[in-house]
Amino acid sequence: MVLFDLIMISLGVSMDAFSVAVCKGLSTSKISYKNALITGLFFGTFQALMPLIGYFLGTQFRDYITVIIPWVAFILLCIIGIKMIKESFEECKVDASFDFKTMTVLAIATSMDALAVGVTLACLKVNIIKSVIMIGMITFILSFIGVLIGNVFGSKFQSKAELFGGAVLIIIAFKILGKHIGLFI
Repeated sequence: MVLFDLIMISLGVSMDAFSVAVCKGLSTSKISYKNALITGLFFGTFQALMPLIGYFLGTQFRDYITVIIPWVAFILLCIIGIKMIKESFEECKVDASFDFKTMTVLAIATSMDALAVGVTLACLKVNIIKSVIMIGMITFILSFIGVLIGNVFGSKFQSKAELFGGAVLIIIAFKILGKHIGLFI
C-alpha cells in the first residue's frame, strides 16, 4: 500500500471522530484548548489502537482466506463507507461532557470502523506500526481542530466530513478490488 492510500484511509476513518469532535465543540459554550486536547488524545489513541487490534485478529485468519482477501477488503471498506455516508445525513447529538467515561464511550464508538479497517490492513500485509501512527496522528489533529471548528462555526462541517470520509473509503475499496481483478497496475 502506498503512502497516499494510507493517508486517505487515515483521513477516512478519522472522519467519524472529526464529526463527533465538531459536535463536542457545538455543545461547549466557551472554546477550550484543554477540551480540544482531551478530545484529540482520546480519539487519536483509540483510532490507533483499534486497527492494531483488528490487524492482529486479521492475521489469525489471513492465511485461510488469501484468495478472497481483496474481496474482504472491498466489502469491509464499502460497508464502513456506506455507513459513514448514511450517518452524514443524521443530526449531530453528542453529550457536552468531557469526563473520562463519556470520552471513552465516544472514542470506542467512533473507532469501531477502525477495527474493521485493521482487519483489512492485515489482509493487505501493510506495515501496521506506520499505519497506526498515521491513523492516530491524523485523528488527533482533526479531532483537536474539530472541537475548535464546532465551537466557532457550528454544524456546517459535521455532515460534510462524514460524507467525505465514507466516499474516500469506498473509492479505496474499488481501487483494491480493481488491482485484484487487473483493472489497475
